[in-house]
Amino acid sequence: MTLDLANYPILAQANTPDQLRGLPQEKLQQLSAELRQYLLTCVSQSSGHFASGLGTVELTVALHYVYNTPFDRLLWDVGHQAYPHKILTGRRERMPTIRQKGGLHPFPWPPESEYDTFAVGHSSTSISAALGMAVAAEKENKGRKVVAVIGDGAMTAGMAFEALNHGGDIDKDLLVVLNDNEMSISENVGALNSHLARLLTGSLFNTIRDGSKKLLSSVPPIKEFASRAEEHIKGMVVPGTIFEELGFNYIGPIDGHDVKGVVETLRNMRNIKGPQILHVVTKKGKGFELAERDPIKFHAVPKFNPNAAGLPKSAPSNPTFSAIFGDWLCDMATLDPKLMAVTPAMREGSGMVKFSQQFPEQYFDVAIAEQHAVTFAAGLAKEGLNAVVAIYSTFLQRAYDQLIHDVALQNLPVLFAIDRAGLVGADGPTHQGAFDIPFLRCIPNMVIMAPADENECRQMLYTGHKLNKPAAVRYPRGAATGVTPETEMTEMPLGKSRTIRTGEKVAILNFGVLLPFAQAAGEQINATVIDMRFVKPLDTAIIEQLAANHDLFVSLEDGAIMGGAGSAVAEYLMSSKHSCKLLQVGLPDEFIMQGTQQEMYAELGMDAAGILAKIAAFQA
Repeated sequence: MTLDLANYPILAQANTPDQLRGLPQEKLQQLSAELRQYLLTCVSQSSGHFASGLGTVELTVALHYVYNTPFDRLLWDVGHQAYPHKILTGRRERMPTIRQKGGLHPFPWPPESEYDTFAVGHSSTSISAALGMAVAAEKENKGRKVVAVIGDGAMTAGMAFEALNHGGDIDKDLLVVLNDNEMSISENVGALNSHLARLLTGSLFNTIRDGSKKLLSSVPPIKEFASRAEEHIKGMVVPGTIFEELGFNYIGPIDGHDVKGVVETLRNMRNIKGPQILHVVTKKGKGFELAERDPIKFHAVPKFNPNAAGLPKSAPSNPTFSAIFGDWLCDMATLDPKLMAVTPAMREGSGMVKFSQQFPEQYFDVAIAEQHAVTFAAGLAKEGLNAVVAIYSTFLQRAYDQLIHDVALQNLPVLFAIDRAGLVGADGPTHQGAFDIPFLRCIPNMVIMAPADENECRQMLYTGHKLNKPAAVRYPRGAATGVTPETEMTEMPLGKSRTIRTGEKVAILNFGVLLPFAQAAGEQINATVIDMRFVKPLDTAIIEQLAANHDLFVSLEDGAIMGGAGSAVAEYLMSSKHSCKLLQVGLPDEFIMQGTQQEMYAELGMDAAGILAKIAAFQA
């Protein structure tokens, strides 16, 4: 997309933060309006994260205007809110390529730009990383400033509070901007609070504040009394007492869409010593009425017409695996009043909306707190309730210790419904579900199932729910295969595969939804094709049977090869002293970038053509 100078005259002058800082301050409001319109135009034509970025336009402009980025470090939490940041840091012409194969990375990504100071994707990491950078800046002693912008729900995670607790304790120069885009405190934003913020960040107040601390430091009881008095005076008019207790100087809330006010407050705060919190209230979806009314629906959008009454309807397709899980959850809860479903802030993505409405007493959204979600489920299971944790593969990584220590070690019957297993497409390396098989397979007591279609998914969920031990069912993002699930739920025999076709010499052992590729390849070379179904326990009986009359096993999985399902096959072949060769097909030992699932399957040689090519090369 070429920037039309007639439509964006001020934005055209601010392709980089250096150019932005050369603008007169009175031009920033118009710049913000143009930036918001450009973001709307780009995302409506390319798809991508939308509502969060609309809410951070003025804040982004103000931060780059006041701080000397990239020398000063600016960290964005999650990255959904960083599209305006990308536009202002030399990448505006490439915005239509975002989230596409070979295009802009969906989140801040240091290899892409020096302005992206830390790679993000998962939430609530910004304060921890920024604190480390603040320590480094102090040792460097060149006057470098560090700012972390956290918001979009990221303050619901324990990691953020762990970092705040540490930051207040070690007392380094750090600004944390709390981008609060919820409506619950909007009434607190107004002239009084904006005036108070400027007053509390002004030079007179802080000169008195710092001087008083130095004077009273030799009289500990009086120093403590003065500190408490300051906190309580502030606490009467602002909701920041918890941050003050953690050792941060709290300022706000201020209107995050008043770019002049944000600039003045940031300018005042830039030279205040010690850890600071600036509470900025914004509106998710700001400036686009449909997104303001429904920021969840407009969080991430397909290509759409901004002048239409809503987003385009999706073309008819098969139900998603997430929907299959959601339907099973409702059906199972009807039969089992002890079923308790837990999600770490992924109600919509995990297909749990209907369940949350029909069974509110059995539904728990614990916010962005994966560790808590898993141990909370362990507590439910310990007391005889039937816990189901719906969680994305990439987010389960964040609760690995809890999975081992609190669930598997005690052999508690918690079922993990692992969504977004395998390649996820546009969200790229931070969200690929590449590692769940390897990190689950090495844990004692775990049962791991990989359905090839909708019916297997439904029956495996039921099987896992009925097991008296930890179990996981992993399934991918997106539309399923078109198989109609059987209404009746039946427990599947553990560790038993099914034979799809019988061939000669080559046996393809498929784990999961790549079965159509395995079938197509098998037809081409008359190979035996097995739907393995279970990663653990492995169907060793079928391997023994096939080893008698096949020369080559080919394992196929949409996960990391290292330590994956193919590794389980290799371990068994080695331990049983079979001489059969094994070719492992799956994700290589690298982080997989963004691109559609089909594009990446083809590039990585995991589709039918790729499987055949790998077999031919292996046998050459």
